[in-house]
Amino acid sequence: MLRRMNLRDFVIVPELELDFGPGFAVLTGETGAGKSILVDALQLALGSRGDAGVVREGAARAEISAEFDRPVHLSAWLDEAGFDHASGSLLLRRVIDAQGKSRAWINGSPATITQLRELADSLIDIHGQHAWQGLTRPAAVRALLDSYAGLQTQALSLAYGDWKEAGERLAAAESRQAELLRERERLAWQIGEVARLSPGQDEWEELNAEHQRVSNAQSLLDAVQSALQALNEAEPSAESQTDSALTQLEKVLDYDARLSPAVEALRGAQTQIQDAAHALSTYLHGTELEPARLQELDERMSAWLGLARRYRRPPAELPALLAQWQAELQQLDAASDLDGLNKALSTARIAFDKEAKRISAARAAAAPKLAAAVTQAMQQLGMAGGQFEIALQAQEQPQSFGLETAEFLVAGHAGSTPRPLAKVASGGELSRIALAIAVTTCQQAQAGEASSVGTLIFDEIDSGVGGAVAETVGRLMKQLGRERQVLAVTHLPQVAACADHHLLVAKAARDGQTFSDVQPVQGEARVAEIARMLGGERLSSTSLAHAQEMLDLSSSSSSSPPNSSTSSGANARAKKAKS
Repeated sequence: MLRRMNLRDFVIVPELELDFGPGFAVLTGETGAGKSILVDALQLALGSRGDAGVVREGAARAEISAEFDRPVHLSAWLDEAGFDHASGSLLLRRVIDAQGKSRAWINGSPATITQLRELADSLIDIHGQHAWQGLTRPAAVRALLDSYAGLQTQALSLAYGDWKEAGERLAAAESRQAELLRERERLAWQIGEVARLSPGQDEWEELNAEHQRVSNAQSLLDAVQSALQALNEAEPSAESQTDSALTQLEKVLDYDARLSPAVEALRGAQTQIQDAAHALSTYLHGTELEPARLQELDERMSAWLGLARRYRRPPAELPALLAQWQAELQQLDAASDLDGLNKALSTARIAFDKEAKRISAARAAAAPKLAAAVTQAMQQLGMAGGQFEIALQAQEQPQSFGLETAEFLVAGHAGSTPRPLAKVASGGELSRIALAIAVTTCQQAQAGEASSVGTLIFDEIDSGVGGAVAETVGRLMKQLGRERQVLAVTHLPQVAACADHHLLVAKAARDGQTFSDVQPVQGEARVAEIARMLGGERLSSTSLAHAQEMLDLSSSSSSSPPNSSTSSGANARAKKAKS
């Protein structure tokens, strides 16, 4: 549910803060007062396209924020995207500057416009005055039917993609058989040549290290022999010199304890010299010249370098190159396996057909139910005898959406033949049919048979409707408001009289500039606005009495409205423009 909206320097609104409550609320006002500004602002907060034109003239930027109750199912999405939601609400904020640059936030953290749009489908459902135009497009008709049936078609789209991909792989393999064979032969020859060397993963570094040791064995032995002689074989040696110094100090150590650190250091040095001499002696006796091994190392390193030069790679990369070629050969073998590719194509088609038939059966079951419900709603909207049908027609070729297209057919009155919705001539009929579809699908959603959003918005969807039908529209919207929050922009007094909350949009000129303001109206102010909607600017006692009667009848016709017409649930705090 929408809790609150804040606007600053948006179009002709300097500053506005609105609180919303549950139930059915209407926005009314004179033509051109800006009744749809709030709907436009809400759509911007939910990621619709914006530009510098929404910034009030003379202002640096426009700011829009909207706070909603957080739907429980969005918790995982918010966690994954890194947005805080401990408060249980969603605060969406959008700023557009005078250069058209846009920024967005979700619960105080920077967000992308795409993320705002992802939230929109879970928060609001907007039905505009030209809603019928979308209902003439097959994709929109199919989406509405699928939503009514509670269908998820992602698996169908994935299955279709797998099937098409399998077909493309088979076609490519069939057209490239000769080329694939030549490529396979080349790869197989290269793999055989490198495989004969059988290069180990870290072998090149190990070969270099061993070659360096073996090729310099004589120098190593000479150096070790010299070091060993200096440590304990020469006269004097390091060991004998250290032993002599230690003997002299130990004689006088009892006379001055300050010599203890030096004595301990010499004892440690003596031990280390002995250890080093032992290690050098062991190395000397365990190492010998290996001319045969040196020749083996020279030959293997030469083979490495020869292959590396041939394939223009560093020697250390030969093992990875061999693994890459082996993987490519496996891919070529798979691409050349026409039998395997045909089997994969058949399997993918079977999976798609199975899912497509399941979707088709669900659509076929839901279509007459939706048609009957819309037909019933049409009877209440001044189209007695009218009939609504949903035609499902098989496609010549399967598509990602399934095996059939869907089209709405309508007969406006008894005895007429249902025709495609786009060919229904009357604008009033089109509006009423769109309203019947909207009300039916919304009622289905609140009954739990389709996904439900918290807020429904009807933006002058009742255009072309009047008289008793308008009163029916108002009652239907009020009925929807008992289960979900409903906001309607309307010019019909019959609809406005049914609302639980009434917001009045007014336009005024100050200091040569035009501003729009929104305020809740109650009591006499609301009676006056209903009277204006009935008879124009000149309010007579008759129009006022008629308006009061409409409000009284609306109040008495509702046994348990969510809130009374004088509730403060839609409280507005409109701040005056700064000069």
